[in-house]
Amino acid sequence: MKNARTGKTLNYTARWKYIVFIVSVLVMLLSSIPSWYGEDGAVQLGKKAVDEMSLQQTQQILKQAGITPKRIDDNAKGRVVVLKNQQQQTDVKDLLAKHLKNPEAVTLALSPAAPKWLLEAGFSPIKLGLDLRGGVQFLLDVDVDVVYHAHGVQMIDELRQALREKNIRGVSFHQQQGEQVKALSTSDDALSAIRKFVATTEPTWQVASTDGGVRLFLKDKEKINLRNMTVQQNLQIMRSRIEQLGITEALVQRQGDHRIRIELPGVQDPASAKKVIGATASLAFYGVKEQGDVNAQMIPDQNARPVYVARRPVLGGDHIVDARAAVSKMGLAKVNITLDSAGGTLMSHFSRDNIGKPMATSFSEYSRGENGKAKKNTHIISIATIQSQLGSRFEITGVGTMQEAQQLALLLRAGSMTAPVTIVEERTIGPSLGAENIDNGIKALALGLSVTLIFMALWYRRLGWVANIALICNMIILFGLISLLPGAVLTLPGIAGLVLTVGMAVDTNVLIFERIRDKMKEGRSFAGAIDTGFDSAFSTIFDANFTTLITAVVLYAIGNGPIQGFALTLGLGLITSMYTGIFASRAIINLVYGRDTSREVRV
Repeated sequence: MKNARTGKTLNYTARWKYIVFIVSVLVMLLSSIPSWYGEDGAVQLGKKAVDEMSLQQTQQILKQAGITPKRIDDNAKGRVVVLKNQQQQTDVKDLLAKHLKNPEAVTLALSPAAPKWLLEAGFSPIKLGLDLRGGVQFLLDVDVDVVYHAHGVQMIDELRQALREKNIRGVSFHQQQGEQVKALSTSDDALSAIRKFVATTEPTWQVASTDGGVRLFLKDKEKINLRNMTVQQNLQIMRSRIEQLGITEALVQRQGDHRIRIELPGVQDPASAKKVIGATASLAFYGVKEQGDVNAQMIPDQNARPVYVARRPVLGGDHIVDARAAVSKMGLAKVNITLDSAGGTLMSHFSRDNIGKPMATSFSEYSRGENGKAKKNTHIISIATIQSQLGSRFEITGVGTMQEAQQLALLLRAGSMTAPVTIVEERTIGPSLGAENIDNGIKALALGLSVTLIFMALWYRRLGWVANIALICNMIILFGLISLLPGAVLTLPGIAGLVLTVGMAVDTNVLIFERIRDKMKEGRSFAGAIDTGFDSAFSTIFDANFTTLITAVVLYAIGNGPIQGFALTLGLGLITSMYTGIFASRAIINLVYGRDTSREVRV
């Protein structure tokens, strides 16, 4: 049947469009099914633990303890021991940890309970946020003042070296707040030399006159760059540390100028995560100096005795790529260090030129003082005489007990912080509270969906049933998309977005059906009213959804955590609502009622 005015075929939908719709619904249905199976209790072993313990050893240990797991899976992130009884999690964790050099590589976890064929096909459950799955959240503060201070110290050393080469004396340096340095001198030549040095070799620094000398400080742009680089590097180190712990599905992101927010959904034992995440530890290697040497600084050893070392280390912990605890021939704990190529070159050159001389290893960590400022605590943990030229691999001793050596190795392997971090907020949500949130959210969604389906069926009669089919397909596609999209996490506000999607989805159909009613009142046939109703409502629906989609994108871009969860489901819901409300509804209506020329149909 054709439109008499335009000549086009009324209410025709190509066969390939039906095929696309059916396939998309089936794929999204398969994607959403694993979420309804829930999760089993499991124990996660990190990569390092898998290297130490084979699959056969894991099975044998569990068999001897009388524990039969549901399954044991090896993947790219390590090994997951899935248990039949979730109450056995803690016992299995402690049992496996006893057989590993690094017990902190074993953590409690949750594993999808969906059939294996679904998981192997690439379908996985929806990733749940902290408020739904339970877990722990940390808010860390990165003290960038320490980085600024280190740049000030470095500037003082460089200025002293430059003035010494020019045989200029009588300049005293005083470090003030942050990176700011005050250089005092009665000699105009000395102050002029400082200005010239900064202008020619340090373009990121500024010089200003002050009483009795000059004041040096970093440019604002450089301070912002330093802050951004420091926070970004700490973000990467945090991700590495969490990976070392074997924790999966962690969210690590920047919050504000100098804070980092970490969410660990499913972590039921936050103590070990907090111990590693909140720790700041680094090593540095120094040449030992004589007391009174102009280039020497004093660092106490573990017994508070003074040790004089060079002001600049040979290399720092940022060159360490691997660190493993072991036992020395004397039965003492040690840490085997592996350096990157740059660090290996530095160590090789230094040790070659200092054979027979002592080298000290310092250990640094940060803590918060009473004033809230970060306080660096550094002490010498070992002094050894260089017997031969060292390379990229060597060992350090004097690291305490074996457990302390394992902890130090883990921190060094995961990276040394460029600036100290402090946990300023910790929030723990138990699995039971998360399950309660899911239960309440699903009940709200089911209630809203049920009332909407009943209303549409009663108010719009035959077209209402089409809207209901489209609405159910919409929810299937939406759940499937959330499961498939990498990085998509469903939160409690996200469930609120799902409930809101139900209203938005039928709103699309309400606009179309009301237009169809209006056209029927004008005397058009049912088929003609369907054709013009859909066409005339499209621009209104598109404009309304597009403007709301802009809001969802902005919310996702500037928000975090729960706000992003709401914005995600809102945005995806808008897209799926338009797809099912316009495309799917019309395809079904065209198929069933598209040839009905009656003018007496009640809509």
